[in-house]
Amino acid sequence: MNTYRRRRTAFLGVGALTAGLLLTSPQSAQAANLVLNPGFETAGGDGMPYCWEKSGWGDNDVDFTTTSDAHSGSQAMKVTLTRRVDGDRKALITESTGCAPVVTAGRQYDLGLWYKTTTPDANITLFRHDTTAGWQYWTDLKTLEMQGSWTQATVRTPEVPAGTDRITWGVSVYGTGSATTDDYTMDQVPDTLPPAVCTATAEECANGRWDVLPTQNPVRSMHSVVLNNGKVLLIAGSGNSEEQFDAGTFTSAVYDPVAGTYKVIPTPKDMFCSGHIQLQDGRVLVLSGNKAFPAADGSHGYEGYKESYVFDPATETYSRTNDLNDGHWYPSATELGNGDVISFGGLREDSTGSVTAEYWSDAQQKWLPLSQVNQTWSYWGLYPSMVLMQDGRLFYTGSHVFGNNIPGTGSAIYDYGANTITSVPGLQNKDQRDQSASVLLPPAQDQKVLTIGGGNIDSNPDANRLTDIIDLKEADPVYTAGPQLPQGTVDLGNGPVAETGGQGKMYVSAVLLPDGTVLETGGGLHNRANPVYEASIFDPATTTFDPVAADPEARGYHSSSFLLPDGRVMSTGDNPGNGTWNHNVSIYTPPYLLKGTRPTITSVIDTEWEYGDTQTITVDRPVAKAELIRPAAVTHSSDPNQRFVDLPLSVDGNTVDLNVTSNPDLAPPGWYMLFAVDANGVPSVAKWVHLQGPSALSADTASAHVHSFADSLEGKVTKPGRKRASQPVSPTVSGCDRHYGTVNVCVPTVFPPEVKKSTTARCTWLQHNSYGRLKVNGADDPLGLDPDRDGVACGKGDVRSVKPVRK
Repeated sequence: MNTYRRRRTAFLGVGALTAGLLLTSPQSAQAANLVLNPGFETAGGDGMPYCWEKSGWGDNDVDFTTTSDAHSGSQAMKVTLTRRVDGDRKALITESTGCAPVVTAGRQYDLGLWYKTTTPDANITLFRHDTTAGWQYWTDLKTLEMQGSWTQATVRTPEVPAGTDRITWGVSVYGTGSATTDDYTMDQVPDTLPPAVCTATAEECANGRWDVLPTQNPVRSMHSVVLNNGKVLLIAGSGNSEEQFDAGTFTSAVYDPVAGTYKVIPTPKDMFCSGHIQLQDGRVLVLSGNKAFPAADGSHGYEGYKESYVFDPATETYSRTNDLNDGHWYPSATELGNGDVISFGGLREDSTGSVTAEYWSDAQQKWLPLSQVNQTWSYWGLYPSMVLMQDGRLFYTGSHVFGNNIPGTGSAIYDYGANTITSVPGLQNKDQRDQSASVLLPPAQDQKVLTIGGGNIDSNPDANRLTDIIDLKEADPVYTAGPQLPQGTVDLGNGPVAETGGQGKMYVSAVLLPDGTVLETGGGLHNRANPVYEASIFDPATTTFDPVAADPEARGYHSSSFLLPDGRVMSTGDNPGNGTWNHNVSIYTPPYLLKGTRPTITSVIDTEWEYGDTQTITVDRPVAKAELIRPAAVTHSSDPNQRFVDLPLSVDGNTVDLNVTSNPDLAPPGWYMLFAVDANGVPSVAKWVHLQGPSALSADTASAHVHSFADSLEGKVTKPGRKRASQPVSPTVSGCDRHYGTVNVCVPTVFPPEVKKSTTARCTWLQHNSYGRLKVNGADDPLGLDPDRDGVACGKGDVRSVKPVRK
């Protein structure tokens, strides 16, 4: 991976060429062909035809020429790379008011051209003009296959984003060889569907509907993985139950959404708070878990073991892999573009924080030894959210679990090849993003990340309403404040009341939906207490939240929400501080499923896909877009591998060609849900397709088409530190005072701010949250809950004693 990148810069001279053309009246968006000088027949300046410009970036040598080897007329445009280290070169429609076609937000456009290529490394690339931000990269639409004779390529744009008034497009060449193009066309796509018709109540059509299933989840699962057969793996291990841990009772279950049934699966280890991720073959890699619960005397906290397992959906069994180099209770797990997996953080076997990065080799099917893994000896915390960027680097979003964030700005870009960490600024209240949610917004090609809510179990303030958005396409990305979360109701112990002030939520779930929006749901106001009932849908196109129906079930700590292949959302779990568990399962039907008949993918010609492919499906009626959505592997508000990858279309009636990205860092190899979506935002039921890699990359392909994003970082750069064993971590890292009750009960080390520092106030709060009578473990009573010293916290004698306690 290159550690030095130059920004994309247009060649000089274009401004002089077009200066006299800028007064030209813009074309009508309804014109038959919106491209001026589509066949390069009119000469311009700087060796380029009128209304065409040179662009590109990187270390390469290029030749732009007009050639008489034309498809029609007398001229064609030829772009030749004779030497390439990195970057690309482009021939684009000129970025000017006189040349760039006018477009309408929300509409789509069919693009076409004729081409010949001597390289497999050529793409149709789009830029758009934002009325506020100016010209910016939009997306790659189609990889051009090598062709020795004139061949036509057509592709449909996504819906034009809000705020866009013009686009420009052309061909990018990013490998040695040439691309010759001619006879460009651009036409606005006509409306194909009548407006949607509501099929439920007006309220449900506006806000969706939640249904609580009649059959409960049989296990205390806090890990949810959607398998490539459409079933759901629900991992519990001990389920955060000391009794089950001591008995060696470790469970998982497989849920079948079609049949509505559960099958309990023997589980070899306590996978409570492990890491998990789908491998590219569809099996599930489960890494580490709980070796020991904390000791009441504070001698040790939670401990993570080194074992690792693979779950096979075909046999519904676990098998053991080789061990990790270190223990990792609460580790991250991110798949890379080559199918390997990288992991950070968590607690070791001695309860200290792990500073060991772990690397799973897909080729060798094992964890690599420490000597073969780049190490910075950094402690990333617990479940650090590490999102794969389009160039293979990792973005740490700042979402994590338990207490304060890492030192510094709270978010960073990690370059594994260079082994450097660069801080990224802008994250609001970075130490109150404990169990916030982070998601790579649809589509992945946009490279924007949203963080939502959060709190802090150590200081236990009211969870917040903050959201932050970062555009990783910028040269020096910075988080900017997003819209505040909508408020719902919160149960403070006496039934739900309206949230007030800055009250938001932690334990947030965020789910990518097939219409290109994000459902956020569930949450709590404080450490394992006070459930918040609120849900909303975030639209990346407008950066707004739309409140929708709220899950009637409490969904706080150890809850999960995730997309099912039929387009609904499943929510399960809740483990409040009193140690109880909510076994009820909720299903959300989004409004898009109440808008009439949904489209159907009637056939998928091939389910084994390769990068840069054009794949063909048939549908029963017109669709506006299609995408791949990676199936969920979620726990503790965290699923850093969740992504929505746009598939630009080439449409011929009910036959649709889907253009697959050539970049495996945008869509890491594995099984995906393929959705087709109509113009009303109604999705089909998903079909499963397998994106192969990395061997599926053509041998003659120079590299994936990577753009010069985040290439001028100005944040503090940290290089590998001195080798060390671990990071000290408090035994109370989980925010629970183990002097009271059993291990699976969490009396907060710090009470919410509205609870006065008195025995009566604290005991009243515990009573309202259904803690009951609590045994005092040992002689210490740090929270002052047992003034009469009878060994029972909040007994009758304790509550009569109103002597304030200090902590």
